[in-house]
Amino acid sequence: MSLYTTPLQFGYFLALLFAVLLWYRGWHEERLSDKFLGFVMFFLAMEIQDYTFGFSGINILWEKFEGFPRYFTLAFAPTIYFYLKAQINRDFRFRGIYFLHYLPYFTYFLINFCVFVQGKVAVNHFRSSEISNWLGWLETITIWTSYIYYFYQSLRIYKEYRSWTETQFSDIETISFVWLRNFIYLIIAGEVFKWCWFAADYIIDLPFEKDWWWHLFTVVIICYVGIKGYAQHQPLRLTYNSKSVLQEEIKMQNMIETPTDLKEEQLAMKLKIEKIMLQDKLYLEPELSLSDLALKLKTNTSVLSSAINSNFGKNFNDFVNEYRVEEFKKQIKLSENQHYTLLAIAFDCGFNSKATFNRAFKKFTGQAPSRFEK
Repeated sequence: MSLYTTPLQFGYFLALLFAVLLWYRGWHEERLSDKFLGFVMFFLAMEIQDYTFGFSGINILWEKFEGFPRYFTLAFAPTIYFYLKAQINRDFRFRGIYFLHYLPYFTYFLINFCVFVQGKVAVNHFRSSEISNWLGWLETITIWTSYIYYFYQSLRIYKEYRSWTETQFSDIETISFVWLRNFIYLIIAGEVFKWCWFAADYIIDLPFEKDWWWHLFTVVIICYVGIKGYAQHQPLRLTYNSKSVLQEEIKMQNMIETPTDLKEEQLAMKLKIEKIMLQDKLYLEPELSLSDLALKLKTNTSVLSSAINSNFGKNFNDFVNEYRVEEFKKQIKLSENQHYTLLAIAFDCGFNSKATFNRAFKKFTGQAPSRFEK
């Protein structure tokens, strides 16, 4: 046990533990996102494996498996991308065509494995050859191209998904897009830090021990991604449709109906929405979604979303939470509720988290709940 070995051993085995836990839950609960995140954790463990073994004095990787393709850098970014797609859409399925995203990794594995099975002499000869040097540069360029493309796509999906949740859910904390944002940025920060360290090592030839720092940063990533990722909630009915799909649905609906028919339908829908919200008090349901309300009104989500936007000038999230705020203002004045906390009353009014309650209350009243109570 030492300063160098302990953190790396902790991170290495923690990553493997979370990988197994996520794979099991993914299989048991049919959560494809957990399976992908399990692979992310496994790849992070492999990222620090060499130095974890090296600082521990275990040389089997160099004595028995030198030259074996044990790195998964080329598979890392696509796996994060597919994790996000599966996490925000329970209906997402990994089709055979998607293996093309892993073609660079399979190529890397095949070339190095073919050399490895020929023995140490072949490995040493290959590494000293000109083609190995050329393939090394090609691999580096491919890795960075992969990072830039898939991280850009991930951030684009996150941005669209964040906008989408506000039109579909009354409590966006349930699907916690903040975790998705932090997850992407932390992975990007970790990769940038690692490659900056590689550049410094290439220029000034840092000693073996100095590389410990970027491995320690990887351990931090492992702890955050493992703990937060495993605790991440995923609703059973979460099915994300991209902005383009939603716009196409609305466009098709508008093509079917004339402007006059559409306006009359939206006005009629306004009365139905107000009636069901006031009489049935659907806003008291913490996980009320646009699809739930559309089902009760016997319409589709695109028509309902358009009706809410045009008649009330709000997205679905603000529309429902304003009802909850008004209910809270009524309940807090009742004498039988004086012994309850503000948060307890807020939960009774349909809010599902303190953050959502505080944000919505301040938005619609201009002040904090505690100040309103006084």
